[in-house]
Amino acid sequence: MSSEADAKAPVVHWRQLSSAQKKSGLAAWLGWFFDGLDLHLYTLVAMVFVGQLLGTADTKRDDVAHYASIIQAAFLVGWAVGGVFFGRLGDYLGRSRTLVLTILTYALFTGLSFWATQWWHLMIFRFLAALGIGGEWAVGASLLSETWPKHWRPWIAAVLQCAVNLGILAAILAVYFLQSFSGYEPKWVFLVGLLPALITLWIRKAVPETEEWHAAKEGNVVPPISDLFSSQNRRTTWLVLSICAISLTAHWTFMFWQQGYILHHPEVVGLGVTLKQAVPLTALFWIMMGSLVGNFGAGALARFIGYRWAFLSLFTLYAVLMWITFSADWSLHVTYALFAAIGFTQGVFGLFTMCLPPLFPTLLRTTGAGFCYNIGRIFAAAGTVFFGIFAHVGDYTQCLFYASFLFIPVAILSYWLPQEGDTQLPSF
Repeated sequence: MSSEADAKAPVVHWRQLSSAQKKSGLAAWLGWFFDGLDLHLYTLVAMVFVGQLLGTADTKRDDVAHYASIIQAAFLVGWAVGGVFFGRLGDYLGRSRTLVLTILTYALFTGLSFWATQWWHLMIFRFLAALGIGGEWAVGASLLSETWPKHWRPWIAAVLQCAVNLGILAAILAVYFLQSFSGYEPKWVFLVGLLPALITLWIRKAVPETEEWHAAKEGNVVPPISDLFSSQNRRTTWLVLSICAISLTAHWTFMFWQQGYILHHPEVVGLGVTLKQAVPLTALFWIMMGSLVGNFGAGALARFIGYRWAFLSLFTLYAVLMWITFSADWSLHVTYALFAAIGFTQGVFGLFTMCLPPLFPTLLRTTGAGFCYNIGRIFAAAGTVFFGIFAHVGDYTQCLFYASFLFIPVAILSYWLPQEGDTQLPSF
């Protein structure tokens, strides 16, 4: 399962990449950037906007947390469904064409969230937007794994994951900018989510399908999804599925409920409305800054000790840092620093980008990567609601502390991932 780049002389410099490779890289990067933008527009205004839809300004009300978690759960379920659906479509239609469809999907339905007038309207729009976000991951990852040099993969993974982080930072800036206007309404942020639709015109015209996909498609039939559980693939499928499901449950519990935790911090509770609105943005900013560094840290770790040990080390560190953060009362500034440290460990998810697609045959590549990575969102959705029940009593500290334990079985399972010398794992 070699990429078209590996059939040629080793590529050691950006200038040696072909025009098609550069365009594919830019398309995938932009897709992931806007992925991050549309992904977190909701989480930044969730409590306030859901409260408005329920007719209250009191974000501490039990029903606000309850419905906000249900909406986020629906989003994660949509992410899983979209990963499977568009992943399958990517094996049939090709990577470039499917990438266009995924971006249009998440841009359109994020924008439509502006017109939600009931909490369940917002739930439906977030579910539909998530279809595209989930599909874009598998398609973009497969596009690059088939076009860029293998030995670049750890750094490609880091750069792609940084695109998501920068997209999230762009969402923070967008919300911060909009909050400066008088009469600001939280629903305005969803109109920003329409911007990604503009890049699809360029992708459709400029980004070709990969040679590897064309070669595999020539005279062959795309195998059924059931082939993921054939004797050849089932060990990989079950192992990766388990790792993704458990880790994403813990990760998304932190990413969603850290907002509730920070808003209930003793130093924040007594702040005025304007200052209080800035606190979740600041917390997420530090998480993303840590993650930007962590992406390259994870890439370097994988480069020198392999995917298996990089996963094991970073998942263990994620658990330890969450234990430290939520087992004691820290000042607000120390909490920001701990959030940045947790963000660093999140670089582990960038490794999935280049590690997972090559584990599957070419015509099952986006199907397999999309299914295994995104089906974990179903479990993450259940986890978000489950820990939302904990938040029912306002104890965000307790629910986040217990969620951290999920990273321990993930770290153990990572030990069984194929190593560099195994035929299933792409070499650097």
